[in-house]
Amino acid sequence: MARLALLSVSNKTGLIDLARSLVEEFDFDLISSGGTAQALKDAGLPVTKVADYTGSPEILGGRVKTLHPRIHGGILARRDVPQDITDLENNQIRPIDLVVVNLYPFEETVAKPGVTLSQAVEQIDIGGPALLRASSKNFAHLGVLCDPAQYDEYLQELRQNNGEASLEFRQKAALKGFSHTASYDQAIASYLAEAQHYTLNGTQLQSLRYGENPHQPATWYQTGTTPTGWTSATKLQGKELSYNNLVDLEAARRIIAEFTDTPAATIIKHTNPCGTALGSTISEAYQKAFNADSTSAFGGIVALNRPIDGATASELTKTFLECVVAPSCDAEAQEILAKKSNVRVLTLADLSSGPKDTVKAIAGGFLVQTSDDIIADTSQWQVVTERQPTPDELAELLFAWKVCKHVKSNAIVVTSDRTTLGVGAGQMNRVGSVKIALEQAQEKSIGATLASDGFFPFDDSVKTAAAAGITAIVQPGGSMRDKDSIKAANELGLLMVLTGIRHFLH
Repeated sequence: MARLALLSVSNKTGLIDLARSLVEEFDFDLISSGGTAQALKDAGLPVTKVADYTGSPEILGGRVKTLHPRIHGGILARRDVPQDITDLENNQIRPIDLVVVNLYPFEETVAKPGVTLSQAVEQIDIGGPALLRASSKNFAHLGVLCDPAQYDEYLQELRQNNGEASLEFRQKAALKGFSHTASYDQAIASYLAEAQHYTLNGTQLQSLRYGENPHQPATWYQTGTTPTGWTSATKLQGKELSYNNLVDLEAARRIIAEFTDTPAATIIKHTNPCGTALGSTISEAYQKAFNADSTSAFGGIVALNRPIDGATASELTKTFLECVVAPSCDAEAQEILAKKSNVRVLTLADLSSGPKDTVKAIAGGFLVQTSDDIIADTSQWQVVTERQPTPDELAELLFAWKVCKHVKSNAIVVTSDRTTLGVGAGQMNRVGSVKIALEQAQEKSIGATLASDGFFPFDDSVKTAAAAGITAIVQPGGSMRDKDSIKAANELGLLMVLTGIRHFLH
C-alpha cells in the first residue's frame, strides 16, 4: 500500500514542489484540507480531502477539520505495538507517514495596526498545533515538517535512504515542531495577557564561541518564526560573529537609525560611539566619523546608512575594523573589501527597525521597558537663554542630542559640523564626563555644541564648557537649580536649549 502524507499549511511556499516529489518519486497518497487541498488540485496533483477521508465534514466555519480519530489515530499509532495496529485495522485507519503543517499567522496578524481581539482570536490555530504535537511525539514512526526550509532536506533524506527519512532527521524535525508550537503558544499568551505576563521565547540560531569573556558560554537566539533584524542580515565576508560583535552592532544600528535623510556613519567601541558624523556622501560621513577619534576607531564596529561604494570601501580598508554594516554593498566595494578578508561585512536592508522592548535579567526575575525610540521634536524644545539659535545652530543641537541619547550615562557629547569631537561616557558624575569630552575635543571645542543626556545639577559644567569655548548647550532640564545654569549661560553669552526629555542609558 502507498504511504500516506497529510498536508495542511497556511504558508504554501514550496508546497507544490514537495507534493509533486512525494507523489511522483516516492508513491505517496495525499490527504489535505481547505485551501491546501484546493492548491494541490489546481496544480493537477491527486489529493483526497480530509473531510472525504474521515467521512466528517469541516464544521464551525473551518474551526474543526483535522480533529478526528482517523487522522490522529493514523499519526499516533506505534508500528511496533500489535494492539495499535489492530486498532487501526478495526477502525479502517491508515497509518500516516508524513505530516506537513504550519500554523495560522497569529504573530503577523497581531502586529498589524488596528487588529481587533476577535480578529486575533480567529488566527489562533487549534488543529495545526494538535497535528504538530501528535506527529512530533511519534517521531519514531513518522516524519513531521513545519517549515518550508525543511522540504528539500526531507526529500534528500528519502533519496539517500531508500525512501525513508532517518531517525536522526525525524527527531530533529520533532524538536523543531515542539519549538514551533511552544513559540506560537507564548505569542498568544503574551498578546492576551498584555501587562500581566511577559514571555520571552527564542529558537537557537547558533552557539557563539563565547560571551563577553572566554569563560562565558553564549548562544544566539531568534525571536519569532520569520527572521528579522540581525537574523535577516547577510554576511558577505569575514569570521563568525561574536557575542560582543552583535551587542556592538545593535548599538551601532540604534545610532544610525536616528539619521535617515542624510548620509551618516558611526563607529562603535564597547557600545559607545567614538565617532559619528553626517556628510554629503557616505564616504565623507565615514571619513569624518573616523577622524573624530581615529585612535579609538581601531578595531571598531562601523554602521553606514547608505550602500557601501568603492570610495567608502577604500577608506574602510585603511584601518583594522571588526565589523561593517550597511543597507547594501556594490560589486566594486565587495572586491575592495575582500582584500581585508577577516573584517565581517554585513548588509541589512532595514537598519531602522528594532525591538519594541528592552529586557534585563536581575536576580529572581527580569525587567522590561519600552525602547527609547522617541523622535526628537525641536518644536517642543524651550530656548531658555537670551541668545536664540540660528537654523544651523538648531540643526547642530539636534545632531548632538541624537548622538548623546546613545552614549552610556552620564553622557556628554561635543560636536561641530555634524561630527562628534568629544564623547564623555559612563562617568560617575557629570562634571567628569564634561571634562573627558572637552579634553578629547581640545581646541576644536571653540565654537562647538555640547549635549548632555541629563540635567546639570549645578552650574559648574556650564562654566567649564564655556571656558573651553562651547557656545551652545542642549540638555533636558528639570533640575531644581536650572535657573543657576541658565543664569551662568546668559552671563557667559551661551545659547541653551531644554528638551524636556531625558535619555539615560544604563
